[in-house]
Amino acid sequence: MVLAGLGLQDDEAIVEKMALKLSKLRVFEDDQGKMNLSIFDAKGDILSISQFTLYADCRKGNRPSFTDALGGERAKELYLYFNKCLRDLGLKVEEGIFGADMKISLINDGPVSIIMDSEVLW
Repeated sequence: MVLAGLGLQDDEAIVEKMALKLSKLRVFEDDQGKMNLSIFDAKGDILSISQFTLYADCRKGNRPSFTDALGGERAKELYLYFNKCLRDLGLKVEEGIFGADMKISLINDGPVSIIMDSEVLW
């Protein structure tokens, strides 16, 4: 499962880089139990969920601020473009419904959750 948050600084070029990086990231275990396989190697698929709340800024007060999260039609466009980029790389991608109040269950097989932030990757 990929929780995709888009920020005000994100654009098509960043989304393309993030999709490529994600496709090559070796986060799946090999036969020796080492994180050595990409999603291609593991023959995996992606469930992509748009999640603007990843941009929650909790530094001030007790109410998170989402002012750095990209919203509206532009966020939807980039989210759909991100999924297209993943598909163009050869991955099977299922999408959540952008902007919907969805109930999603995740069984995390292992103690690994990784944040890829475009602001610190390039």
